[in-house]
Amino acid sequence: MRLLRLLHRWTGGLIGLLLALLGLSGALLVHEDAFLRATVPHAADAQRQDTATLAAMAAKVFATEDRPRSIVLATERLGLNKLSYNTEEKAAYADQDGAVIQAWTSNWDRPEAWLFDFHHHLFNGDAGEIVGGALGLAGLAFVLTGLILWWPTRRVFHLRVWPRTMTRAGIMHHHRDLGALLAPLLILSLATGAAMNLKWFSEALRAPFSSTATMAKASTPPKIKGGPLAKDLDWIKVVSQAKARFPGAEVRIITLPAKAGGLIQIRMRQQAEWLPNGRSMVWFDPTTGAMVASRDAQSLPLGSRLANLDYPLHAAKVGGLPYRLVMTVSGLALTLLGALSVVTFWGNPSGRPRRASAAMTRSGPDVDRQYSR
Repeated sequence: MRLLRLLHRWTGGLIGLLLALLGLSGALLVHEDAFLRATVPHAADAQRQDTATLAAMAAKVFATEDRPRSIVLATERLGLNKLSYNTEEKAAYADQDGAVIQAWTSNWDRPEAWLFDFHHHLFNGDAGEIVGGALGLAGLAFVLTGLILWWPTRRVFHLRVWPRTMTRAGIMHHHRDLGALLAPLLILSLATGAAMNLKWFSEALRAPFSSTATMAKASTPPKIKGGPLAKDLDWIKVVSQAKARFPGAEVRIITLPAKAGGLIQIRMRQQAEWLPNGRSMVWFDPTTGAMVASRDAQSLPLGSRLANLDYPLHAAKVGGLPYRLVMTVSGLALTLLGALSVVTFWGNPSGRPRRASAAMTRSGPDVDRQYSR
């Protein structure tokens, strides 16, 4: 137990601040749509999914000289389309008729963009994504070892939002009780975050349900060569075919070919899908607008369907306001636990009790004696 306590303390002391920042940024990102509705024109507009509107918008946006690579369409909670360009950080918000409302060329120009870049990539692209996933796994170990350390002290459990006293013993008492209480939420947040960032971890979690080879084969795009993109492409024909393939589904993302010979791709979200942009796909020839292939997300292997739950659960894209508040609590709890672990560790890295008698007098002998070891 002593070794476990030492490992837990050092883990918290070394990565606690990063976990705290990830928790805080995650809690803020849960409310990104509300922030945009309050600050960006047309963000509160009602969602429009009729074929005529979508086709006219796509024709207008993709006809511009500096056309985007893809369009993420408005949702029920956010009335803006997001345009993404070939340049990594260049993007724009447009209304549902295709008129650009705000554009930027750097993530630092938009608070929600740089906040997401930090939370998902730690400002370091793919390398930061891997580090973030590793932090998620370390956080999981932090929670599990914390539960083991808390168990012998469970009889003195107290529910407090903030430590009763800011002594080392008082903070440790609060830290363990709060961590134990919110452990299920923290495990959910950390596990789904790590699974999204680390492919091998995601595959390991789904291995009991579907093999890696089966999931990879199911997600492989069609090997069909398309023609050059037509200047006068019939977008009504394209959108109509997509809707006919998946009746009742939302059109979520329209993507142009990345290179010569590629296909137009439309992502759809069926009612049963939790993923906000769905995983049902339809592909079209860029010259004729003819549908050449499709993939139903509901027919994917079980492991793939379980993997598609990671993002909506992690980012609170299901469950409405109640679940968004739950995940906000999870993020803020991680912030508090991580920050206070750093304070207690660097205030006394050795872990040896200092002025134990004074601390016991202030906080109570029975409780603080257990948390000063």
